[in-house]
Amino acid sequence: MGALQHPPTATGLPDGATAQALPGGTLEGINDFKRAAYDGPCPPVGRHRYFHKLYALDTVLPDLKNPSKAALEKAMKGHVLAHAELIGTYQKR
Repeated sequence: MGALQHPPTATGLPDGATAQALPGGTLEGINDFKRAAYDGPCPPVGRHRYFHKLYALDTVLPDLKNPSKAALEKAMKGHVLAHAELIGTYQKR
């Protein structure tokens, strides 16, 4: 998980942005490393796919306090205006 709730006026994120530097109203989710940060791909041995998803919603979600994927998807249900997905394949060398 990464940043949640970017305000519609946000035009991007600076490289290495800290929580304090994120646009107002942005929330952070906990990632696979149990941190509120983006750590980038770290695949196990062999090829592994990473899914990066972006959703435009017609509402601001309540603070779900580190939601699971299922809880986040349930909260977004019926509010998705548009979405995009980037799938990257990585492997250790």
